[in-house]
Formats: sequence, structure tokens, C-alpha cells
Amino acid sequence: MTEILLNQPVADFERPTDRGDTWRLADQRGGWVVLYFFPKASTPGCTVESEAFRDLDPRFNALNAQVAGISRDGPRALANFRAKYDFPFVLLSDKDETVCNQFAVMRDKVMFGKPARGIERSTFLIDPEGVLREEWRKVSVEGHAEAVLEALRAHSGG
Repeated sequence: MTEILLNQPVADFERPTDRGDTWRLADQRGGWVVLYFFPKASTPGCTVESEAFRDLDPRFNALNAQVAGISRDGPRALANFRAKYDFPFVLLSDKDETVCNQFAVMRDKVMFGKPARGIERSTFLIDPEGVLREEWRKVSVEGHAEAVLEALRAHSGG
């Protein structure tokens, strides 16, 4: 798998969604994509982060951007998460970690005193031609969605 690099095209991928269909990156051309990776649906930090993107979704849309969340959860767990918190954007399932590995977001962690492997909270801003313009790694939830919106505004001239 090729490494993703700033200012370079992102290789196409497709993933099953919480809505029961398939989402392809190539199908999003013509608009900006905010792709955020979160560790697990319905956990406190992931809920707060997703709610922040939800609350700013109209502002992302006004700048011709769509938000898409992605985790290793299955489509059903993601559908329940989206329904419970009324997220207007799609959630993508990456159970086999294909896209997580493409974006190099899998990390060794310590959870409850035991080693574990999981998603490092990360966000990527992809332009209308499919080029990676910004990346945020080791994301702290507080204020993150706002920072992504500001970066999008700077890149898009909005």
C-alpha cells in the first residue's frame, strides 16, 4: 500500500456504510472530503468528536465539503451510533483495517493497563481533485472540528 503524502493524490478506496451501501472516495470528486478516523462508536471521546462535526456539518456543506467518519466498527454498530446522535453524515466501516492501514492510523496503545492495537484519532482533508491537503494526527477532541473547518475555509477561499 502506498503511503499518503500531503499535496499528493489519495488512492481510491471503498467501504461499506452505516446505511447499507458502499462509499467510494473517487465518487466524491468535485467536493472536499473531511475524513475523520475514530476508535470506537458510542464511546465518550468519539461521541463528543462526532457531535462537534455534526454541529458544524451545515458550515462544512456550505464550503462544498462532506464529512465522513470511519472506524473498525461494523455497519450495524455505526448505524446505531448515527441514529442515536442524529449524525447527518455517513459513517464508514473498516473492519479489516484496509483504509486504516492506507492512512497509517493504527497504533499500539495501552488500554486499562494492557497492550492493545487501535485507531489513533486522526483527520484528513481531501480536496475536490482527490489530493490530500491537510492531516491531523493524535487529535485532541476539544476544538478539533473547528480547526478542521478553519483549515477548509483557508484552502477553499471560503
